[in-house]
Amino acid sequence: MDPVLVLVLCLSIWLLFSLWTQSHGKGKLPPGPTPLPIIGNSLQIDLKNISKSLSNLSKAYGPVFTLYFGMKPTVVLHGYEAVKEALIDRGEEFSGRGRFPMGEKTNNKVGLIFSNGKTWKEIRRFSLMTLRNFGMGKRSIEDRVQEEACSLVEELRKTKASPCDPTFILGCAPCNVICSIIFQNRFDYKDQDLLNLMKKLNENISILSSPWIQICNSFPLLIDYFPGSHNKVLNNIAYLKSFTLEKIKEHQESVDINNPRDFIDCFLIKMEQEKHNKQSEFTIESLAGIISDLFGAGTETTSTTLRYGLLLLMKYPEVTAKVQEEIDRVVGKHRNPTMQDRGSMPYTDAVLHEIQRYIDLVPTNLPHAVTQDVKFRNYLIPKGTVILTSLTSVLHNKKEFPNPETFDPHHFLDENGKFKKSDYFMAFSAGKRVCVGESLARMELFLFLTNILQKFTLKPLIDPKDIDITPVNNGLASVPPPYQLCFIPV
Repeated sequence: MDPVLVLVLCLSIWLLFSLWTQSHGKGKLPPGPTPLPIIGNSLQIDLKNISKSLSNLSKAYGPVFTLYFGMKPTVVLHGYEAVKEALIDRGEEFSGRGRFPMGEKTNNKVGLIFSNGKTWKEIRRFSLMTLRNFGMGKRSIEDRVQEEACSLVEELRKTKASPCDPTFILGCAPCNVICSIIFQNRFDYKDQDLLNLMKKLNENISILSSPWIQICNSFPLLIDYFPGSHNKVLNNIAYLKSFTLEKIKEHQESVDINNPRDFIDCFLIKMEQEKHNKQSEFTIESLAGIISDLFGAGTETTSTTLRYGLLLLMKYPEVTAKVQEEIDRVVGKHRNPTMQDRGSMPYTDAVLHEIQRYIDLVPTNLPHAVTQDVKFRNYLIPKGTVILTSLTSVLHNKKEFPNPETFDPHHFLDENGKFKKSDYFMAFSAGKRVCVGESLARMELFLFLTNILQKFTLKPLIDPKDIDITPVNNGLASVPPPYQLCFIPV
């Protein structure tokens, strides 16, 4: 018999046996399309738009179904009810971090995003406490964001109303806020270290959202043994780690245990307190991982949202005009907007929420995992099974948001024009793994955007109706197409 045929038969028998054991053994996974040997359901998933594929499959298999990305089963939760039940109502059981091979390769399962169990709980608790002590969500951090907003405006003035790509400038602002918390100091927008950091962070978010990385995550052997853009990500992360370790070394030589200056100092002090604990989670490797996570999550998510937001505001100038009218009426032209103004600016608040809802920044969320055997809607999901939660299905829910594919701030306004909250707004995820920096991101988006619109008119280079707002990548993140505009001083 042909050896290839024998191999195919063996693989098929193995796969069928594996499926049988999952259905009749320890676990009873939800239904789903029949996977093929080795490649699983890869042919049934559009890697350029996984979220759309999940939506189509949910019509056939319901809100809870199983897919195979390669040979590993993944339980998909589609729709608000299923996502809420898992992440909020049963948050502890669904609080694990699912396998994300590219993330594990870069961070070795340390830090905030890719760690699990006791490590994750201790590191998250410490990070939240430290960030709050340094003012996250408070007036003191608002002062830092305000200062950066002024620097951002001045940098935009230097463009002298000429066409420019805003990617770099909009990235520098949130990056500097993170730097001020981690390193105590910000960078000048022309600083070479900042230029290098932003270049590598921008490259990573684009590559990590590409179809190739989705393939690498399904078949991890590719990461170690094949050429490809994933190696660029690994090199960029190595650069960031080297930069971070140098900053940590500088802090080790100057830290004052009685007067911590920033996040790194606080962590080093905690390390000293636990130096006799051999099981301590507080190590230099862990600190480097946390800083890498804060940089990636704290810079790219906010800057991408701002960049996409400006594109939408150019596409819909009538929306921009209403925001600017509200800024003029509430704030005026002679002082900068503050967070206190937000309560008096329902339309602007609605626009910010609608930008985040519409762009659907992280369509399928980062993968979760169940921390124990879980009985969920008559299924038995074994401990460690990867859970994929479709945030698209929540943010674009037709019942909650009529015409969800349309950009419309009235999704967040009541009949009286007041801001209307929605439980379906899960732009920062939900539950135990909700974004650590949510309050900071909300503050940055409000202050950066209102400062820009107070000081400038946004002028596109083409007719607004011809502006393309379709994301160029829609994997890990929804990345807007590149564009240029003119910032015309008001």
